[in-house]
Amino acid sequence: MERAVGAVGLRVESAGVWGMLVFGLLYVAATVAMLPGTILGLVAGYLYGPLVGVLIVSPSSVIGATLAFLLSGNVLRGRAQKALAKVPRFNAISQAVAQDGFLVTFLLRLSPLVPFNVLNYALGLAHVRVRSYVLASFIGMLPGTAAIVYLGSLIGNAEQLLSGARPESGQVGLVLSVAGLVATVFVVVVISRIARRRLEAILAESS
Repeated sequence: MERAVGAVGLRVESAGVWGMLVFGLLYVAATVAMLPGTILGLVAGYLYGPLVGVLIVSPSSVIGATLAFLLSGNVLRGRAQKALAKVPRFNAISQAVAQDGFLVTFLLRLSPLVPFNVLNYALGLAHVRVRSYVLASFIGMLPGTAAIVYLGSLIGNAEQLLSGARPESGQVGLVLSVAGLVATVFVVVVISRIARRRLEAILAESS
């Protein structure tokens, strides 16, 4: 699968703006289909760099998550309820979301307590407004998205170093890239742990 994604990525890169659009649509479809988006996030960073990669992946992931949210709440409600009945703490999450949809959705996006794809459909069954869901998802998913895309961009830097870049510039660039990655991961981990503790407390009160 990784090779197939990489091959598609190389094709869309050569297509310019239209390629970015196709890549974004591919990410949306993968999200709705509950396929792992990590690989596509890495590919986006590799092909387009950290800034443009985030500008592509972030809105695409939110659009895909929103479509899954709407499908769960309106089209697949019965099937989604049956599947999510097996998810631990689903009832507690539903009750917590009913009390403060934006805050709980935001914390769920920051915390790895519930997998991303499962959460998209789970929140579709909860009492949360679409506007709150979209805004909280956008803000909450941004740190993790940036970290994954940035990691993908380092692949290109490593390839340049191995292809014969000047040792001085290559080594400095690699050191700065690794330092940036470590700082990014550190921030994401700290934020995730804080969000998880806060979320655990809210769910405990809702149980």
